[in-house]
Amino acid sequence: MTHLVPLAKEVDDDKVTPGVLGFIVFAVMALAVWGLMKSMNKHMRKVDFKDPESESDTESEKGSEKESAARS
Repeated sequence: MTHLVPLAKEVDDDKVTPGVLGFIVFAVMALAVWGLMKSMNKHMRKVDFKDPESESDTESEKGSEKESAARS
């Protein structure tokens, strides 16, 4: 075991690496983003994207149909 000590000292002290802790933090963040995206897609499927202008157009058309039916 003592013969491995000189090999460990060859590592540059000025070099900074993220190591295992950095990988774990990155993996947890990636899983959190994946979960948030999956949840967002689920919620977005429930949203009804109707244009307010098209709703007012259909209401005005229904109102004009009722007026024409009442006149005749």
